[in-house]
Amino acid sequence: MPSPFVRHVLVCTQDKPDGVPCCARKGGPGLLDALRAEVAKRDLADDVLVTGCGCMGLCDRGPNAIVYPEGRWYTEVRPDEAHRIAEEHLSGGAPLTGRGDPDDDTIRREVAAHRAKVRQALAARAKAGVLPDELNALVRGFQPSRVVLTAVELDLFSAVGDGASAAEVAARLQTHPRATEALLNALVALGLLEKQDERFRNGDWAALYLCAGAAHDSRAALMHSVHLWPRWSTLTECVRKGTAVAFDEMAGRSQDWTEAFIAAMHKGATARAQPVVAALELEGVRRVLDLGGGSGAYAMAFTRARPEIEVTVFDLPTVTPLTRRYVADSGVQGRIHTLDGDLRTDSYGSGYDLVFISAICHMNGPGENLDMLRKVKDALNPGGRVVIQDFILNEEKTAPTFAALFALNMLVGTREGSAYSDAEYANWLAEAGFGDVNRVALPGPTDLMVAVKP
Repeated sequence: MPSPFVRHVLVCTQDKPDGVPCCARKGGPGLLDALRAEVAKRDLADDVLVTGCGCMGLCDRGPNAIVYPEGRWYTEVRPDEAHRIAEEHLSGGAPLTGRGDPDDDTIRREVAAHRAKVRQALAARAKAGVLPDELNALVRGFQPSRVVLTAVELDLFSAVGDGASAAEVAARLQTHPRATEALLNALVALGLLEKQDERFRNGDWAALYLCAGAAHDSRAALMHSVHLWPRWSTLTECVRKGTAVAFDEMAGRSQDWTEAFIAAMHKGATARAQPVVAALELEGVRRVLDLGGGSGAYAMAFTRARPEIEVTVFDLPTVTPLTRRYVADSGVQGRIHTLDGDLRTDSYGSGYDLVFISAICHMNGPGENLDMLRKVKDALNPGGRVVIQDFILNEEKTAPTFAALFALNMLVGTREGSAYSDAEYANWLAEAGFGDVNRVALPGPTDLMVAVKP
């Protein structure tokens, strides 16, 4: 059977524990990106597939790549050699010569020796009862997370700017020089900073997302994760008690907390709003209620989808001023309105053709969701629809992983909130008086539950 591609390039990007040679630490990911860029530059994407792969067995010679169908192995490849590989081999069809790559017999011998060494090491670890690397990474996963969150909280990446020594960063942040240097070095190890001649610079991710003036400055949104940290530290006690042990209602939280929360929600909603709205049939929809609509990101998407739609964003009086701030820059502010209220206690109004509920149900307990959906039904016109977007679990409540973990996020942060299955949503909707209940699958971590008021 012929291959769908003229050539297939495999680049090892395998990462391994500290102290173990691997292509990931020797530039494999950079080589992968460089080859893909060269292929795109030459308009070869329809003929040449470039993919990352696991260990090839020549770890000491990394980074390694193989080009098929020739089966040509390239070892110790520098990213700047991607140009020559693409030009001469992938485009010209002539494998490179004169590089000093090992011959076939040497490759087979070294790969066999590597396999034997790995088997021996695994057997020794198993006999000694050493934790598997993957399990150990789960256990210690809080450490890199805390390093990054502390850097965000201090606004360290902005302090690094175009380049700074540890002493200069400490002076700008008014932090301890020795501790600041340790934090900077850890961020280099994690790949967020670069270091040369005792000076630190922001890496690609930091420059794009984590410092003032970045093209996609995410500092405000990431402060929400900083605020989650203390709550997750109470998880053990929450499991014992069955509810959050450090709980306060959103209306009573600080302005800094609220602004960070809305910024985080806005960033995610902006990315998902257009495909979510595109998945809905909006013919005949004139009035939409965005319940707990936060920044108004989905309201903006509804109004951009159809010029006749007007949206009311219902949220707490501590949130709606932020809604108006976000909407003011949208270009559709004349068709987006705000309504202050508490969705648990206040009326939602009436006369809506569609009520949109995104990322709200997981904050409530089952009884609260049923009560909310009954009020939604009262707010809808006959034939109107309710659309729920949320992290929806499978029947066993064990997947997707994000939703299963999010259930715990609600345990530590709310009185009764959780992630729920589609069966639970369907039961609430039916009990609230809705019909034609169906689930709409979306790419990504959320799905929709849609139902109709008879």
